[in-house]
Amino acid sequence: MACSRSGIDEITGFFMGMTRSVAKVLAAMIATAAMPAMAQAAKCGNDAGGFPAWVEAFKDEAAGRGISRSTLDKAFANVSYARATIRADRGQKSFKLSLDQFMQKRGGKAIISRGKSLKKQNAALFQRIEARYGVPAGPLLAIWGMETGFGGFLGKEHTLSAVATLAYDCRRPEYFTNQLYAALQLVQNGTLSTTARGAAHGEIGQTQFLPVNVLKYGVDGDGNGRIDLVGSKADALASTANFLRGHGWSAGAGYQPGEANFGALQGWNAASVYQRAIAIIGAEIDGN
Repeated sequence: MACSRSGIDEITGFFMGMTRSVAKVLAAMIATAAMPAMAQAAKCGNDAGGFPAWVEAFKDEAAGRGISRSTLDKAFANVSYARATIRADRGQKSFKLSLDQFMQKRGGKAIISRGKSLKKQNAALFQRIEARYGVPAGPLLAIWGMETGFGGFLGKEHTLSAVATLAYDCRRPEYFTNQLYAALQLVQNGTLSTTARGAAHGEIGQTQFLPVNVLKYGVDGDGNGRIDLVGSKADALASTANFLRGHGWSAGAGYQPGEANFGALQGWNAASVYQRAIAIIGAEIDGN
């Protein structure tokens, strides 16, 4: 049976309309199905109120990204909102001091004096590190002294609580969520204890590595088959040298402002006053 052109157009339009309607229904079904997953995503917050719910949502997300449930349960068993970490994050006033004020506040002269002594006492260790990574003793001792008083005070904050709090906090959630995933990997592989304590932002060990940097640059400096940035000065110092090399350190080049290796010190800490202090202290220890 023949149809007129107008009849054909009418039938075609009818089926095209049905196709569009079906597509809309399917799209709505897909969006509805996705809504619960989106609603469960961990949301940042600026106070302790939402932290417990965030932890549960984050654990679900982390499980989906390969962190075992046993690791998550163990890691978060004693995690709580770290108010001291938030206070420290909002009040880093020393980096706003002049260089002279900063050196005085951080005890620059004392670090230089003790650093020279430790360089002699650990000469073989520093020679091995420089031979492998190209980094001399001075800047390593400057960082070691500046960060923890040569291992004398590693910090008192619960590491996992500090990192989890900053991952939840709305100021820099993406950056510290990456740090939290790294910390969980360290728990999972046995490098980080769930009871570990350190600095306010979750820094670990004698030279204060954030968890991501432990994964990237942590090395076994004493040859015992494990990485221990808390209990082993050799591991901590070799890892620090490895970090600097990973940030462009060139063996034999200078590390004062304007010289080739100053950029590696900038990679260690973003504060200009800190970078210059490390360069000055390191040069004094090295006798340059």
